[in-house]
Amino acid sequence: MAARRGFGLWQAIAVILILGVVMTVAMRYARIAAVHTADSYTKEQAELFLRSAIETALLQISTHDRSGGCLSSVKVLSRDGKFIADINVTRYYLFEGSSDLALCGSLGYPIKSSESHGMVMIEAVVRSDPSNAKIVHPVRILRRSIQRP
Repeated sequence: MAARRGFGLWQAIAVILILGVVMTVAMRYARIAAVHTADSYTKEQAELFLRSAIETALLQISTHDRSGGCLSSVKVLSRDGKFIADINVTRYYLFEGSSDLALCGSLGYPIKSSESHGMVMIEAVVRSDPSNAKIVHPVRILRRSIQRP
């Protein structure tokens, strides 16, 4: 009798096991890549919203009536409800001797340069809304800058 060439039962099981392990590893890496892409997209959305929230805060600061004091904080919510921006004005740079300096109290900082009069130092924090189920991993971005409203 001639020996048959082919796969035995143990060889077939071994090939199936090896293919199973390879597919499991491939699926794990595909999942990691998908989560990374989703997180990157969410972070990019938060960055864009941060820029928009800073512009909104600068508009509110510039239109604020300082006779009742200077504006110290602005809260902005994104339209889709994913992000919340808390923008705090930490300092107003105002020309020495200006009437606005007295109105701003502890937020006012006297400067000698008239070119920098009216600039503000802001601290903007954007965070994902924890009640929003669409965001899997929370996002928090902090930016400090000096702006002219």
